[in-house]
Amino acid sequence: MNKDRRKLLKGIAIGGGALFTGLPSFATSFGTSDDEILRITEKLREKQRFNMCGYAAPKLDTVRIGIVGLGMRGSGAVERLSYIEGVEITALCDKYPDRVTKAQATLKKMNRPPAKEFSGNDGWKALCENKDIDLVYSPTPWHLHTPVALRAMKNGKHAAVEVPAGKTLDELWELVETSENTKKHCMMLENCCYDFFELLTLNMARQGLFGEIIHAEGAYIHNLSKDYLFNKNAYADMWRLKENINKNGNLYPTHGLGPVAQCMNVNRGDKLDHLVSMSTNDFTLGKLADEMAKSDSFFDEYTGKNYRGNMNTTLIRTNKGKTIMVQHDVSTTRPYSRIHLLSGTKGIAQKWPGPEKIAFGHSWIKQEELDDLYKKYSPPIVKHIGEIAKDVGGHGGMDFIMDWRLIDCLRNGLPLDQDVYDAAAWSCLFPLSQRSVAKNSDKVDIPDFTRGSWKTNKPVDLTLNGGATTTVRPIKPASKM
Repeated sequence: MNKDRRKLLKGIAIGGGALFTGLPSFATSFGTSDDEILRITEKLREKQRFNMCGYAAPKLDTVRIGIVGLGMRGSGAVERLSYIEGVEITALCDKYPDRVTKAQATLKKMNRPPAKEFSGNDGWKALCENKDIDLVYSPTPWHLHTPVALRAMKNGKHAAVEVPAGKTLDELWELVETSENTKKHCMMLENCCYDFFELLTLNMARQGLFGEIIHAEGAYIHNLSKDYLFNKNAYADMWRLKENINKNGNLYPTHGLGPVAQCMNVNRGDKLDHLVSMSTNDFTLGKLADEMAKSDSFFDEYTGKNYRGNMNTTLIRTNKGKTIMVQHDVSTTRPYSRIHLLSGTKGIAQKWPGPEKIAFGHSWIKQEELDDLYKKYSPPIVKHIGEIAKDVGGHGGMDFIMDWRLIDCLRNGLPLDQDVYDAAAWSCLFPLSQRSVAKNSDKVDIPDFTRGSWKTNKPVDLTLNGGATTTVRPIKPASKM
């Protein structure tokens, strides 16, 4: 890129315009660098290589799965996936060999054959190159999400990756372009899209019961501080606590954003246009580090650090002039909440804090009316697999609904409910909210990862047409399909 061209692009609206100086001392990270913004501006001028939205990959009668990361999320996935017929777990990988051993014991308990073992820092690379795998399922620490997915797709595998899919715009664009180039799916495992109320409101929104949805809210408000972030036995190598250092923004946006984005047909008729973001100071994490270090020298290295603000609030405006608020707080004393609020011209729905509620006027409807809505508007996937999912478990069943649907789509050659553009658009709040916070809540443009195809992409299919052929191994005598 010549100097004149580079100078011109620095004035492009993406990233909030001109470069800023004199930033407050807490703004140590922009999340997205100016050079990265320039690269993205160039990418937006290119044409889409291949549209993965609505893409149906060739059928796989048996889906051979390699699982990378066998900690809290991965160990549960081994058991859940073992219930699904048409699945073979052919490979297991974790940095720590004892976790692989425990996962093998789970396979044995489930009467499944042992899987090939991979371990060590680079074991995931060898797993992704193994020929006996169709899908790499990756519930790893965040920094490995993109590398694992990229290596999987480049070696001919579909990728299913935990949230967020990537931490930088460069990573997210590489996921998009690799998926398009290889025609391999890259699905982010956003399980909250499969919660029962979220699915109910998605179908109700599709049926027009809320009218035109003009505003939505989502969040991840979950006090993880002492029991998880500062728990030596929770996250290996304290990786999640480290993610909260020198980053000030929404570090975990997709649980709240994903479900409402689907209800608003983001990437399928509308797109995220720009955001502004603001964070409080940190009032708890630094103090907790000091407190923990007083009784345990292990925590000495976590004192005096620059922790992110406790509450981050990000506001998004869509191309069609609708708004979304997304919040993130994992370090203050508040009840768990993802909010999940949909506000339309005819009605409103909200789940968190409970109880679940819907209104078509000034008052929330009665419980018996809500029960009737569940009976009438729960989409086919809930009626087909919902009760079995509750038996299997995983966040009340939504994890299993997600897993079953992914496998059923792969086995029947159906498009996935979440594609690589969703993974990128929902995850990009991670770096872009940091950039806005660092620039005193300036506007930051959100890239169009679909490169214009959002205008014609079809909304997520809520039927089970062409699928629902995948059965589940017996769990309880009463649970039958």
